[in-house]
Amino acid sequence: MAWQPTHKQQTRERILSSAAKLFTTEGFDKVSIDQIMHNANLTRGAFYAHFTSKSALYSEAILASARNSVRSLPNGFSTCELTSAYLSEEHVKGLNRRCPLAFLVTDIGKQDEQIKNTYTRIFQGMINMLESSGLDREKALQQAVLMVGGVAIGRALNDDSLLAELLQSCKNLA
Repeated sequence: MAWQPTHKQQTRERILSSAAKLFTTEGFDKVSIDQIMHNANLTRGAFYAHFTSKSALYSEAILASARNSVRSLPNGFSTCELTSAYLSEEHVKGLNRRCPLAFLVTDIGKQDEQIKNTYTRIFQGMINMLESSGLDREKALQQAVLMVGGVAIGRALNDDSLLAELLQSCKNLA
């Protein structure tokens, strides 16, 4: 039986989705290709038909994760809506999406230039999105750092009342 014409792209997307989920929860070093492929219900051999290395997959997975997060935003969103959604307990806990900017901020610093370049592009994209919603460059940078930092720190807390206080404080400042 022949594969559907879209089979290869669908398989690639399954791998990227699996990788994004595992990388944003565990980081680069704690996730193996075997785990990614098992989570995608594929064999390890299928990996090499799509990616040259784990680093290449990591780079593409964080980019795909960021694109999916942006696609989930409503059309014509305001800066306030974006900030409120980003600085939510659901986002901190990774219930609906996992932004690689906040979820991988400490992991990226240990990676190669290709991965750092991808992270930089994603961060620049966030700044551009904030600028397009009406903020000047400096305010967009401040807002991006506040949002990413708030979520990153929130992920490290084990006190729900302190987390709620942190997120509200970040929203108020934003």
